[in-house]
Parts: sequence; structure tokens; C-alpha cells
Amino acid sequence: MRDPGLNEAIRVVGGVSELARRIGISQPSVSNWTQVPAERVVAVEEATGVSRTALRPDLYAEGADSASDVDAVRSRQYALLATLLGRAADADLLSRLTKLRADASPLGLAHAALSESAGKTDAERVAREYFDLFIGLGRGELLPYGSYYLTGFLHERPLARLREDLRLLGIERAEGNVEPEDHAAILCEIMAGLLDRRLAAPAGTDQRIFERHIEPWIGRFFSDLERAAAADFYARVGTVGRVFIAIETEAFALPA
Repeated sequence: MRDPGLNEAIRVVGGVSELARRIGISQPSVSNWTQVPAERVVAVEEATGVSRTALRPDLYAEGADSASDVDAVRSRQYALLATLLGRAADADLLSRLTKLRADASPLGLAHAALSESAGKTDAERVAREYFDLFIGLGRGELLPYGSYYLTGFLHERPLARLREDLRLLGIERAEGNVEPEDHAAILCEIMAGLLDRRLAAPAGTDQRIFERHIEPWIGRFFSDLERAAAADFYARVGTVGRVFIAIETEAFALPA
């Protein structure tokens, strides 16, 4: 059964097919919704004129700071990716992943697949998979660094540009962290910190960091992770990352 907000959006535009057309997705995708997915709320609001508080009152309470609400959701997604890419998932994290909320949106389906995979594996297998993918004997199957994806080498100009932007923001590498700052996990952690305000920065800094240092390469990395020979559980992590980065790219491209 569709919830009232989704029903109102469909009524306003004259049907499911028209709503799908206006937001640029397939009609069957919208037909499968029971509520507007969180990452589609802004697009549906713009396409129909139905307010986000009516579309998803569970996410956007009247009088709440809706921009902050969206940033909180984005921050949690970046934090999840940072955790999954920064270390092998342990038993506790795998257990929590089995409880991920999902819906019929592309990101929701990716979460569902990740949750299912977490329930079918164990910490030992995931640790071995993480080692083969990112560490290896000499090197892992993948190198999750911006410099490598953009130039073919590590510690190149893209890392220097990132360090300069982080220096201007007063962001420094944690003592004891041997990974360069253009590691995918570190960049996701930085984005999470900017969005939840743990890292103080001017408005729009998240977009600047994303467009300069993340969007040019990280989608390719996540696609490679999906297809990596050593990836099983982490193939699902790759799907979550690829879909989420596509949503971020589309959102930042919208007129301000």
C-alpha cells in the first residue's frame, strides 16, 4: 500500500508514468515504491510541488532544518563506506549490517544485497577477502587511491592538491595513520565529518571536496570493486558505493 505522500505526488502529476518521466527513472521503479525513497524526495518535490514534509514526514518534520536532515543521512552513508573500506568488517559490524534498512530504490536494493551478504559470511572470510583486495603479498588486487586512479601512480599531483585543500581547512592527517589522504576510506571519512559538522568548514565545502577530489575517480574504483576477482562481500560494498556516488553526482549537478 502506498503512503499518503506518494499517493499525493502521483495524483498531482496525473499518474505513475508521468511521475517517473518527470524525475527521469523507469515507470516500474515508481510502481514498486510504497513510499518515496529518501534519495528521491528532493527530486519528487521539485517535479510535483508536493513538499518534502508531506512526502516523507518521517524524515522531514514540520519546522525541522531539512537541509541538516539530508546532510545527516549523507554523513551516515559516507561513514558506513569509510568504515567498510578502512578495515575488514568484524563480527559486530557484520551483525549490524544485517539490520540495514532497505527500500525499492537503487540504493535501498544495494543496502539489501549488502545486508544479505553480511548474514551469509563471517569475519574470518571477510578479513581474508579484505587482505586479498587491498593489502596482498606485495599489493592487493585494487589500489583505492585517487592518485593511482587519476595518474597511474601513487603520491602524485592529485594527492598534493588534496593536501593543500585540507591544509586550508585545518584538516590534518591523524598521527599514526600511514595511509595517504587520497585513500577512498579517508575521503569518505572527511565527507562524513564535513556533513555532520565535526569538521568545521564554510558552506559548500562538501561539494568542493567531492567535485575536486572524489567524483573524478571514485565511481571507477567502486565499479572495479564490484567486479574484482577476490570480491564477494566487498562486491556488494562496491555496489553501495557506486550507487551512492551516482546520487551525489546527480544532486550536486542540480541548479542551486
